[in-house]
Amino acid sequence: MRQIFLDTETTGLEHKLGHRIIEIAGVEMRNRRLTNRHFHRYLNPDREIDAGALSVHGISREFLLDKPRFADIAPEFLDFVRGAELVIHNAAFDVGFLNAELAMLEMAPIDTVCHSVCDTLRMAKELHPGKKNNLNALCDRYGIDNSHRTLHGALLDAEILAEVYLAMTRGQESLVIDLDDDTGVRLEAAARAAPGEEHSRRTLQVTRASAEELAEHEAVLTAIDQASKGNCMWLRARSGS
Repeated sequence: MRQIFLDTETTGLEHKLGHRIIEIAGVEMRNRRLTNRHFHRYLNPDREIDAGALSVHGISREFLLDKPRFADIAPEFLDFVRGAELVIHNAAFDVGFLNAELAMLEMAPIDTVCHSVCDTLRMAKELHPGKKNNLNALCDRYGIDNSHRTLHGALLDAEILAEVYLAMTRGQESLVIDLDDDTGVRLEAAARAAPGEEHSRRTLQVTRASAEELAEHEAVLTAIDQASKGNCMWLRARSGS
């Protein structure tokens, strides 16, 4: 599967009020591996930037004066995302701005170019109801280093989003059966030795998941089950169906 992790920065919060995209970036992933291909442009919006937006991304009007306009980069951008699944945090915001820009050029909406759109904010809310689910909170939750993120930036946020998405969607990497106690068990694995030599042994420590980790695991399975319309194989195997 080809996916593009996308983010934009804008002059303000409402495209319906004439606000424009001033930075757009996407990073490509194929089969859950980043390809090192990306698209990144700063754009001249031909208008002023709201003070609130400037405090978020730090991109000034003066910096953008010599940058291309969306019309100049639209064909290249559409070629980059064509046929891919767009993965966006709070997709309604970015898709709304993209479609507004495309409409001004009398071009078709973005969802007619891409295969589909995945909203990771919606996904995070299903996995972690009642908790903060912005990118910073998700980085903290999944142990992703975002210390270099002092201001919002489209390319950096797209790269961070890719890491967050992988963390949110990874499956169980190992299964441990018949744990004997609450603190974990010790498993001994004997390595095959050459003829005439003693078998060497190594000890592995397996720790039982905490109650909070088990609850989060159940939330992930529930989200998978809902998305697959009742076809989550882990839940089916557990119920014996």
